Amino acid sequence: MLDSTLRSNRLPAAAGVGYKPQHFNDILENSGPVGWLEIHAENYMGDGGRPLAQLRHLSQQFPISVHGVGLSIGSEGPLDSDHLARLKHLVDWLNPASFSEHLAWSTHDSHFLNDLLPLPYTDTTLTQVCDHIDQVQTTVGRQMLLENPSSYLSFDESTWSEPDFLREIARRTGCGLLLDVNNVFVSAVNLDFSPQSYIEAYPLDQVGEIHLGGHDEDVDDHSHPLLIDSHGREVADPVWALLDYVLDRSGPKPVLVEWDTDVPDWPVLQAEAQRAQAALDRIPA
Repeated sequence: MLDSTLRSNRLPAAAGVGYKPQHFNDILENSGPVGWLEIHAENYMGDGGRPLAQLRHLSQQFPISVHGVGLSIGSEGPLDSDHLARLKHLVDWLNPASFSEHLAWSTHDSHFLNDLLPLPYTDTTLTQVCDHIDQVQTTVGRQMLLENPSSYLSFDESTWSEPDFLREIARRTGCGLLLDVNNVFVSAVNLDFSPQSYIEAYPLDQVGEIHLGGHDEDVDDHSHPLLIDSHGREVADPVWALLDYVLDRSGPKPVLVEWDTDVPDWPVLQAEAQRAQAALDRIPA
């Protein structure tokens, strides 16, 4: 269970964007609606250089969210102690407003897989994930937000629904949740369920941050629609509509636009942030 002395999420209920170094000068000159920035932890675990200097400068003007992609919270084996130590060093000097990771695994023995892989929702994996989260939160001295994955298959052995699994993790560990609305939509199309029903079952009161991103459309071997969580294009209209559905029920939350591949010029990303802020502005505080 989370120690009450640990630092918790302090992001504003405003639009944020995933920071990319090519946008550094643009952000300083005209951040527009952007109220906070998010970085991937693994890009800032070095000892110095321009990336850390730029991040220090930005952190004086914007709340920063640290989003990890390499802890492998859902793995069967122990967490990588060296990776965890580098993460602690980063959050100690940066003092971010928020820290998050994925409900996924990406390591096996000594091998690192360049993907965020799903896991079955069973009592065994529930215990493993909770133990790992307890270790992370104790080590870094702050609450962690856990992000729901995008799914392309389901496990026959799962005995928990995803919303209930996440709710129980939050209850046992005191972690918060990061609701990726695009991931919900991608999973709903791929696994043929209602995204609205998923949101109705989701513990929105535990959400400390919301993510949006673009996805690519394809078909599987049976000609069924297949969505890929690519983070390489603008947010699709059905995902914006699902964000409205969430905010109507949750109230204002920090909302991040992710764009990690084929990164556009700043005005394009800024316009996506403006649309996210407009969605927030229509919700009563």
